[in-house]
Amino acid sequence: MHERQVLVVGYDGIELVDVASVTSCLAMANRLGATPPYAVRFATLSGGTVRCDSGLELPSQVALQDVNHLHTLVVSGGLGHAAAAADHALLAQVRRLARSSSRVASVCTGASVLAAAGLLDGRRATTHWHHTAELAAAYPAVRFDPAPIFVRDDHVWTSGGVTAALDLTLAFVEADHDAELARWVAMGMVTYLQRPGNQAQMSMFVRARRPEHAVVRRVLDHVTANPDVELSTARLAAVAGVSERHLTRLLVAHAGQTPARLVRQVRLEAAATALVTTDQAVSSIAKATGFRSGEALRQAFSAWFGISPTQYRTVHRRRAQ
Repeated sequence: MHERQVLVVGYDGIELVDVASVTSCLAMANRLGATPPYAVRFATLSGGTVRCDSGLELPSQVALQDVNHLHTLVVSGGLGHAAAAADHALLAQVRRLARSSSRVASVCTGASVLAAAGLLDGRRATTHWHHTAELAAAYPAVRFDPAPIFVRDDHVWTSGGVTAALDLTLAFVEADHDAELARWVAMGMVTYLQRPGNQAQMSMFVRARRPEHAVVRRVLDHVTANPDVELSTARLAAVAGVSERHLTRLLVAHAGQTPARLVRQVRLEAAATALVTTDQAVSSIAKATGFRSGEALRQAFSAWFGISPTQYRTVHRRRAQ
């Protein structure tokens, strides 16, 4: 039987979860009847063992130079990504394999290897939100977006950090087979149905650390407490006691977003919370979160999360049952 050849590329300092999310998900797809099945191998440049950034060691199954004719090439991320992106021999092999692959992908900071190899030039891509600014500065030809769980640009896919690899791989299964198999794989992995690619990697309401800058904290607190009032840049600047231009500079520097995008994210996340925790109509939620109508909320919500408010409510209510 014809198999879909998948190669997961590693190097010293890889994140083990980046590798396992891909390999375990595809193995589950095989057990559930994926036809044709996936033939998955883990490869390194030398064909030897690599040390994960957790300290565990992972032996490879094959050397990169011994591989040809892939269906999917996946480059893992990890703390060793910068050294990997500077390894010319590794980059040469990744470029060679990418030319014969139907699909090229990266997990987390593995995007730095694809970018260094020139495979993301002119494309939209994502990576772990914490490293987006760093990679965007290093590779200006790439349009890095810190928000999505994963991004597909033609045959090139990139994902956000760590467990976003699972969402990425479930999307592979759906693209290669169908949504039903992807659903069964998600159930077998004891995870939820894969999150839409456009869903944000990190909620505004669950940030590990609040912004250190006092003005930025004041603005964020005002927006989250009052999503239904006027939140123009001029109004926020007045709340902060600074000029509009200075406020924009501060928010971009300390929150990674313009005032308008910050407001949009907070309002949409407030709407998402209301959809799951209340029985309010979409039109009522729209009014309470600063949208002029239910239709305006539906359009903004679908563009941000990749799913309609009604679908979001149905899926997340089902998860809680």
